[in-house]
Amino acid sequence: MKYSERIKHTTNPTAQNLFRLMDEKKTNLSLAVDVTTKSELILLADLVGPEICILKTHIDIVEDYDNDLIIKLQHLSEKHNFLIFEDRKFADIGNTVKHQYQDGVYHIADWAHITNAHTVPGSGIIAGLREVGMPKGRGLLLLAEMSSKGNLATGDYTQESLKMAEEHKDFVIGFITMRKLLDDPGFINMTPGVNLQTGTDNLGQQFKTPDLVIRENESDIIIVGRGIYEADDPITEAQKYRTAGWQAYQRRLL
Repeated sequence: MKYSERIKHTTNPTAQNLFRLMDEKKTNLSLAVDVTTKSELILLADLVGPEICILKTHIDIVEDYDNDLIIKLQHLSEKHNFLIFEDRKFADIGNTVKHQYQDGVYHIADWAHITNAHTVPGSGIIAGLREVGMPKGRGLLLLAEMSSKGNLATGDYTQESLKMAEEHKDFVIGFITMRKLLDDPGFINMTPGVNLQTGTDNLGQQFKTPDLVIRENESDIIIVGRGIYEADDPITEAQKYRTAGWQAYQRRLL
């Protein structure tokens, strides 16, 4: 099923917007910008923005964070037509995550179209985040699987995460996962640890190719970090990943 055909299978405005954006822009590439300065983050978002559907941030590692950074990221999101995904990985009780999402220094719910959460605390974490995010039209991803060696997001944990997602379809828009886990076309599957070459880094990150992720494992979005932002020419590398991801999607549709 084409991305555009899946819009009708979700009521969440962020999910609908993402499906539409991917189809119109012809990209299923997300850039993970794990950089530590405001200037690097803004530069990469501007350089690679035309190639991506999602910019994935870790805002709490930016050493010189200020509100001006958020204003500029929002401007670039509109300029280049991509969504912002703050990879916060919430993992606490509902009342705590509600405040982490809307308050504190970062006010994540005010600017991040998408965020994510572990399901270890139970469905209360979804309820807490939903209370803040739903009125703003935001979307939540659940960490159903992870790409690091030896991680515990497997088996019963994964199955319970899927059940929670199905019970909160208005707010949960999909999963961080290694493959498609449910046949429901309304859920979006995003896969990290993608590289043009398979392998493992020295901290246990396991890399998979765009073709394996999109065509064989039937995920929807490839998340690429160092393969792009550590390259000598990030724009050219992003274009390679964008092409590889989109071609894998087109082959899957055949």
